[in-house]
Amino acid sequence: MNTWDVVIVGAGAAGLFCAGVAGQRGLKVLVIDHSDKIAEKVRISGGGRCNFTNRLLDASAPQKHFISQNPHFCRSALSRYTPQDFIDLVQKHGIAFHEKHKGQLFCDHSAEDIIRMLLAECDAGGVTLRSSCSVKTVRHLDGGGYELDTPQGLLQTRSLVVATGGLSIPKIGATGWGYELATQFGLRLVERRPGLVPLTFDGTAWAPYAQLAGLALPVGIETGEKKNRMHFDEDLLFTHRGLSGPAVLQISSYWREGTTIRLNLAPEVNLPERLQEAKLRSKKLLGNELASLVPSRLAEAWVGQDPALQRTCSEVPDKALNKLAEALSNWSLTPTGSEGYKKAEVTLGGVDTRDVSSQTMESKQSGLYFIGEVMDVTGWLGGYNFQWAWASAHACAQALSTIQ
Repeated sequence: MNTWDVVIVGAGAAGLFCAGVAGQRGLKVLVIDHSDKIAEKVRISGGGRCNFTNRLLDASAPQKHFISQNPHFCRSALSRYTPQDFIDLVQKHGIAFHEKHKGQLFCDHSAEDIIRMLLAECDAGGVTLRSSCSVKTVRHLDGGGYELDTPQGLLQTRSLVVATGGLSIPKIGATGWGYELATQFGLRLVERRPGLVPLTFDGTAWAPYAQLAGLALPVGIETGEKKNRMHFDEDLLFTHRGLSGPAVLQISSYWREGTTIRLNLAPEVNLPERLQEAKLRSKKLLGNELASLVPSRLAEAWVGQDPALQRTCSEVPDKALNKLAEALSNWSLTPTGSEGYKKAEVTLGGVDTRDVSSQTMESKQSGLYFIGEVMDVTGWLGGYNFQWAWASAHACAQALSTIQ
């Protein structure tokens, strides 16, 4: 029988960080993971450079950057462990980093630097790590604590921490084990769906734009109406199957099937005004003139769909010109779906925060804790989800350390 103060299931960002903090506070900690590779999501994040936090996060108003049925739930943990706290740790370990865009911080060298840092923190706390170790069953003991059946033997622990992440990117080992365990102990779940994911469109309807695959440009993008309207100014990427890039990844977390998204493909330009000016002064073909306002491939794709536009600027009817300006600055389209969990960076929904303490991350099931992505807390693109992993893990580890 292996007996521990804390067993953490999941050796990703949240699990490893929680282990290091708890271990350094004197607890006997075991981290187990069903995969033979630990922290794989950290390893591939940020193009291999790990966008480890965002310095613009406002912990006093987390609903700005986080999605949840209770967006205020994450405030407590985020205010107690801030981006600056994690930056201090990164600097303590001598990891070079840079700010790329809108507060997003990346390693200069590699995401491996963050993994090595997390493992060093675990070593400093005397943490034991076992990979390729799955959990077959979990039993709550009459006297408190839990018993776990694993291929590496029976484990007994006073506290059990679930840090198993979501369903995103199954090829690196994502499973729904954390949700199944929550259900086993009577905890509620919020509907899960892919988040931060590329959107797809019908093959026939998308045909005129499939040729734009690889084209990237800054856009305004939005979905929803009135108080549910959400807008981002980010870069868009055309793909063979639809749209991706930061703009679409961001809006995908707010988009619902059957609803539209709206794009301004020239957010810095007053297209109606500029095209009317061109009509008065230019002798160029409209396509050539338009190519000075938007990427040339985009201009060709739009002009090529309407013979009325395939003329010199002065010859294009006002109606056709206005229609083009409207189409480019307020392009409304309905995705047929998304690329699903295989391409999603996060999982929306998860363990219902109503059943978890925002102070300690302990669930209504005594001694059972949930941290990171497995919960119904999802951040924007740009380091917010990692900061939630660090903050929720830290809150949990601090709570665990008070139990003697």
